[in-house]
Order: sequence, then C-alpha cells, then structure tokens
Amino acid sequence: MKTLKYGIYGLILITMSCSQTVKELEVEVYETSASGNKLTKVENFIKADTSTIVKILPEQTFQTITGFGGSFTESSAYLLNKLSKKNRDTILQAYFAEDGARYSLTRTHIASCDFALSNYTYAPEPEDLEMKSFSIEEDREDLIPMIKEAQAISKDGFNIIASPWTSPPWMKDNKAFVGGKLLPEYYDTFALYFSKYLEAYKAEGINIWGLTPVNEPHGNGNNWESMHFTPAEETDFVANHLGPKLEADGFGDVNILGYDQNRGGLNEWVDEMFKDEASSKYFAGTAIHWYESTNEVLPETLQYAHKKAPNKYLIETEGCVDSEIPKWQDDAWYWKKEATDWGWDWASAEDKHLHPKYAPVNRYARDIIGCLNNWVDGWVDWNMVLDTKGGPNWFENWCVAPVIVDPEKDEVYFTPLYYTMAHFSKYIRPGSVILGVENRDKALKVTAAKNPDGSIAVVLFNEGFTAKSFDLTLGDETVAISISKQAIQTIIIPNKN
Repeated sequence: MKTLKYGIYGLILITMSCSQTVKELEVEVYETSASGNKLTKVENFIKADTSTIVKILPEQTFQTITGFGGSFTESSAYLLNKLSKKNRDTILQAYFAEDGARYSLTRTHIASCDFALSNYTYAPEPEDLEMKSFSIEEDREDLIPMIKEAQAISKDGFNIIASPWTSPPWMKDNKAFVGGKLLPEYYDTFALYFSKYLEAYKAEGINIWGLTPVNEPHGNGNNWESMHFTPAEETDFVANHLGPKLEADGFGDVNILGYDQNRGGLNEWVDEMFKDEASSKYFAGTAIHWYESTNEVLPETLQYAHKKAPNKYLIETEGCVDSEIPKWQDDAWYWKKEATDWGWDWASAEDKHLHPKYAPVNRYARDIIGCLNNWVDGWVDWNMVLDTKGGPNWFENWCVAPVIVDPEKDEVYFTPLYYTMAHFSKYIRPGSVILGVENRDKALKVTAAKNPDGSIAVVLFNEGFTAKSFDLTLGDETVAISISKQAIQTIIIPNKN
C-alpha cells in the first residue's frame, strides 16, 4: 500500500455513527503553512493524532463584513514606479484581481505620513482660510496612479478610508508637522481642507468611502507627523465642524470614523463619541489599531465598543510588523517567534508583558480571527509594498509589508503575510455575515462567515507544532479534515441552493 505524505495527499474520512451514515459535507480547502503551502488547494487528508469537532451555527449571526485589505502609501507607490511594468502589474494583480487577494477595503494618507518620502501638506500657504492654495499635486506622480491602476484591476471595486497624520502646520499651536494641537480657530478651516481633498480626489475618479479626523490622536511620541486630540476635542470637531461641512458640500455619505489608534484607549473614546445623539450623529463608526499588544486581541474593549454603538462600524484601520527590517526570501522567519515591536524596547514596565517576541504570521492570523469573533467588521493592513530596508520612510521608521521588493534588482518577494491576508480578503467578501461557531479545541482559532452568494467561508489557524484533525459539521452534514502544524486554512462550503 502506498504511503501518502501529509499536507496535500491523504484519505478523506467521513464521520459515521453505528446506526446512520452522516451526509458528507461538500467543501473546498485552501491552506498556507510553515511547511510550504501557499494558499494551496488541499483535496485529501489523513487522520492526525488529535481530533476535535468544529460546528457551524448558521442560526447565530453577528456583524456584516465591510472588507479586508491594505494601504496605499507614497512609499508603496514610489516603489512600484521603480519596478518593471511586469513586476508592478504582478503585485497589483496579486492584491486586486479576481485570482488574487481581491482586496475590498483600503486606506490611504491625506498629505504626508512617515511612509512618505518627505513632509508635505496640500495647503502650504499660511492663513489660507479659503484653501486657495490647496493642491494634491504631490500625489499625482505615485499615489494616484497606484490607486487608479488598482481600480482598473478590481472587478468588484474597493472602498478607501483616508486619514491625515496632521493638519497643515500653520493651523497648529506649535506650527510644526510633528506634535501639537489644532487650534480651535482653525476647526472650520481644517473641515474645509477635508472637503477640498474629497473634491480633488473625486475629480481624479477616486471616491473616498471613509475618513478619520486624524491618525493616532494620542500622538506617536513626537517622532513623525502627528496631531493631538482629546476625545472631547475630536468629538467637538466632528459634530460641529467636519460633519456639517461635509454634509453641506455634498459629501454627507462619506463615513467618518473616530479615534484611529490602539484598542487600549477605546473605551473612553466611544464613551465620548457616542454619549448622545448630538455627539454621535456624524460618526459612522470607530477606527482602531493593533499596536497595543503583540499577543492580545483585547476582546473586552472590542465588545464594549460594539455595545456602545451596535449599529456603527468598528474597523481595524492599521496593523503591521513594526520596528523590524523585513527578512528577504526567508519564509521560515515569518513563522518563528523572533519578531519584536516598539514595545519590546519602549513599553512601560507594567505593559512589557503585552510585547513579547512573536511570529508575524501568528500575530496576523490570531488578530484577524479574534477581531472577527468580537464584532470588528473590517481589517486593513498597513503598507502593501516596502523595500528590503523596510522603507522608504523619511523618519526611518522601518516596518514589514506582505510584499517586499528590491527595486535595484527588480525582484519581488511575496511573504507568508500576503497569503495570510488573502485567506480572509479573497474568501470573506463585503456583505458577508459572521456566523456562530462551536469549537471544542481552544488552541485552534476559528471564525466563519456566510457570503452574499450563500457560500460559507471558515478560517482556521493552528499555530501549534502538531497537525490537527477535526470534523467540520453544518446541519446534518459532516466532513473530516486535518490542518497542518503551523498553518492557516480557509474552507469554502458552497451554496447548494
């Protein structure tokens, strides 16, 4: 008898009882693993040493999904322009085409951020209260072409959330790109700045779906572009200035997402944003980042935010492997607990436990599944493309992206993070609904969603070093499946109706 190697070949096992044969559940299975699978279709399985039951509960429904994707930054767009047309197209197709990751929710920056080549603003002239000097010319060479090419590739289209890292410096109390606060006398002027931005991008054929008033209102240690808001100040700005201005200028359908920083500060922000009808009127939801911890999803804060505003969006707008230089053509590194983040060196003593070394794939998979199981409806990665140094970045704030390029050699490396993101973005589509799951193995992370076409996508993550078998059950149908050690798997249950 031929012995079949675990991973892609093996034997399908159908669960049976003594008195009755259980119907076989029809599925398609795709796996990415430390052993080498990269969104590989798996058709046969063998029984692993451990077994459990994963039961889909379609009668239990939760949030509706907005989308998954990554961010258009000047750094990524600049790098794409440095590559050959073939490699540039390969990357954009991989992110946006039907046979790629099918990104559906994205983000970009309004004027410069750390992942730009320099500091710049769209309104450089001081005291330009009417925004007569407003111009997006800086974006025409790199950023706008990248977005428009992605639009041309994407069959279903994608939504864009836009965030400023700061207002024009002359509107702030310190007159600088970094740090400081927006002066109250410029609240209306900054609201006009947003309106001008939306108008200018619309003229380019790019409609912005959502905005955040500022990226990271708590600041970033005064390192790169930033501007501080308290919860009360931002709520005042949105309720009395930005919201009414966009509504008056015909952009009332643009979704304003408040906060836009780490989950640890979430409670006090949603308390202020959604304290009454007047404060919450112009907020479509809340934006969050994952940098609070490398190993904690902080489900209590996510649950709290949902309960505070159950009919509003709750979207992860930024997460990445930060404070690391990418490892080139080294898939194994992305599965090992060797990465460290800013908190490894800089977190306070009481928060050090939140920032241990971690495996990048583990962090992505755990966080996205944890978010989906706690009311988050969208998840957006940071840069789509970076170079071998983790830039370019004017502040030298190096990070990792799912796709790494060497522009000098015209080479492209799709890291395991690309395939991890695709397990969600490709198969859980906008408008899908998160379903209940009964999972008896707490070491196996699981989430499930019913797509608008009636198919169900189940995503599982096994970060352990032992393969696992499980019976996947939906109604009276079951199929026996196994997942490799250190693997993420998406199982598609087609709609039979």
